[in-house]
Amino acid sequence: MHRRHLLQLAAASAALPAAFGVRAQAPFPTRPIKLIVAFPAGGPTDITMRTLADNASRALGQVVIVENKPGAGGTLPAQQLQTAPADGYTIAQIPLGVFRMPYTTKINWDPVKDISYVIGLTGYAFGIVVPADSPFKTWADFVAYAKANPGKLTYGSTGALTSPHLTTELIAQRLGLQLQHVPYKGSADLMQAVMGGHLMAAADSTGFAQLVEAGKLRVLNTWGDKRLEKFPDAPTLKELGLDIVQNSPFGLGAPRGTPPEVVKRLHDGFRTAMQDPAYQQALGRYDMVPIHMDSAQYQRFAQQTYGQEKALIEKLGLGKPAV
Repeated sequence: MHRRHLLQLAAASAALPAAFGVRAQAPFPTRPIKLIVAFPAGGPTDITMRTLADNASRALGQVVIVENKPGAGGTLPAQQLQTAPADGYTIAQIPLGVFRMPYTTKINWDPVKDISYVIGLTGYAFGIVVPADSPFKTWADFVAYAKANPGKLTYGSTGALTSPHLTTELIAQRLGLQLQHVPYKGSADLMQAVMGGHLMAAADSTGFAQLVEAGKLRVLNTWGDKRLEKFPDAPTLKELGLDIVQNSPFGLGAPRGTPPEVVKRLHDGFRTAMQDPAYQQALGRYDMVPIHMDSAQYQRFAQQTYGQEKALIEKLGLGKPAV
């Protein structure tokens, strides 16, 4: 009996590591996930991302907590990925501005190689708006004033070197205009500034839609391939003779070295979240459309965009000074 008892104990002891090993390798995720959003609370990005996070929480079986990190042209979340553990529990929004960073500032990481690209989500519908009582009734009025008053027409954007800023500067370059740019941290502050008379115009995503519908702002143009259903009277840049389309696609990234199975789990969870009607409705409020890219497609997009943004920065003469 004594020998049998010892054998049973030995067998039980041998089984313990295996049992603990199973527990340690429980399927991802086993705790809350932090999603860092590049723009302030209350704006179109924040509102749509919080809806997406709620949906993803259900799909992944763990809470997805949104943390806002505005500023620096929307690049702070990507920078935080550089010091976060590569375990999938910290993910971040990757705005287009991330691909401009090496050309405009000194950084010690590579936006293409040092981020694990998870999923492409959506993009923005952009345009230029002015206060409802502005003397600029049309885009032609805006251009005429800017030409007659170099450097006096003020416009705001959601930050230096963001897509609204750079695209407006590209428009100005094409038309021979000299504008005065004022950066803000996000749409909410920007809209308050333009309605308060601190700016003559604003370049932004259609977070301005409700203010336009309320009669407080006027849309002079939009930047998509075709006119927005919500603003059928606002011409596109292409219609105004400018061969420019800007929708600034963005998605989610994780730290470099995140295990492929974790990246896939995150992709699949957020892909399910994207298909939820609540998210589709949230996007619709801001004229945003789904632009789904799987992880491999998003990685290729990052590589391609990195090269395109270099060309744009050089064209505008906004690159970092040579040392």
